[in-house]
Amino acid sequence: MHCPYCRNTDTRVVDSRVADDGGAIRRRRTCQACNKRFSTVEQMQLTVLKRSGATEPFARDKAISGVRAACKGRPVSEDDLACLGQQVEETLRTDGWAEVPSHEVGLAILGPLRELDEVAYLRFASVYRAFESASDFEEEIALLRVEKATAQPVPTG
Repeated sequence: MHCPYCRNTDTRVVDSRVADDGGAIRRRRTCQACNKRFSTVEQMQLTVLKRSGATEPFARDKAISGVRAACKGRPVSEDDLACLGQQVEETLRTDGWAEVPSHEVGLAILGPLRELDEVAYLRFASVYRAFESASDFEEEIALLRVEKATAQPVPTG
């Protein structure tokens, strides 16, 4: 770690604290050469492995932009999309991914999007899963109906 004041590499950690609800560690450091203090934040880098084999840092905004197109004309707010992006990132981090295949990012989007808006879900799934015919849509709609029917409690009377 380089001191931001004198560029010396001999620094000492004075204090460490958990930050961002456990997603990062904030460290207070002191430089052994100039005695100035500074803070650093350590955060796990979530990396996406593309189909081409290239890697890039996970970008919540990039994940949301694909969903935004599916939500066009739907009653989905920017706050809803921000929450979905946060939920997707938290899911990937909680699952223990350090380098997540791009396919898994799409899978992590499908669940929360289904709960947010079924029409947007169908639009996104049609592209993500490469629907080729109307029967693909019919099968997915049938699955949604079955899930909805089994999730609702049966009225007693």
